[in-house]
Amino acid sequence: MNNLTVEKQAAVINALVEGNSIRSTERMTVVHRDTVMRLMVRVGEGCEQLMDASMRNLNCKRLQIDETWCYVGKKQRHLTDWDDSAQLGDKWTFVALDADSKLVPCYLPEAKAFLKDLESRLTNRVQLSSDALSAYVEASEAAFGANVDYGQIVKCYEAEAIGPGRYSPPHVISAERHPISGMPDTLHISTSFVERQNLTMRMSMRRFTRLTNAFSKKLENLKAAVALHFAHYNFVRIHLTLRVTPAMAAGVSNRLWSLEELVGRTSN
Repeated sequence: MNNLTVEKQAAVINALVEGNSIRSTERMTVVHRDTVMRLMVRVGEGCEQLMDASMRNLNCKRLQIDETWCYVGKKQRHLTDWDDSAQLGDKWTFVALDADSKLVPCYLPEAKAFLKDLESRLTNRVQLSSDALSAYVEASEAAFGANVDYGQIVKCYEAEAIGPGRYSPPHVISAERHPISGMPDTLHISTSFVERQNLTMRMSMRRFTRLTNAFSKKLENLKAAVALHFAHYNFVRIHLTLRVTPAMAAGVSNRLWSLEELVGRTSN
């Protein structure tokens, strides 16, 4: 890996952030899959530090939060008590997204720690929106207290189809918005943008794709891949609607980063 030029490293990382698997990246870049994995973990760990240092003193106004599922090694129902590590099984990633700039300020695997971390990065009172997951109510109270305008959107879905179309997502038949804390603007209680970010995650990281064998084999690989995805999303990838990166729209960065710069800053 140390013999790869920055350009070659950027080519490998570019393939990964565009949703390619480790082996397809190996075939396209002619870099051995073990080297690809070591580079991804190394850059991902650097991206985690970059995100932690950069996402500070934010003045977001409307934040949406949601959670997405994947697994490491095997699904939770297949774990055994005698020979499986605690690092294996179902894993959740809680994600926050600024509805205006589309910035992702933080992400963590546990609700309480996630919202406490989110609160520490903000400089002002925000409106917070989530789905009806009960853990969010207690976590929001612990993190923000009364200093938040928090609302939940409760969606009702039609019964799951039986037959050939059973893997199609069910249709939403109703949605109700409920203020939970403070005085949230009911019109802006929504999780549409962050749910779309969940789709971006699944399209950009093979290990999040449903009904696939491209799952994470190690927890450190999952953490590195998620950090790499969000650093690339925030600083390098131009948002098609905003025509700038989310970091530029939020005032975190004043320019567009190249992939080579991201790799150079995080791979040392």
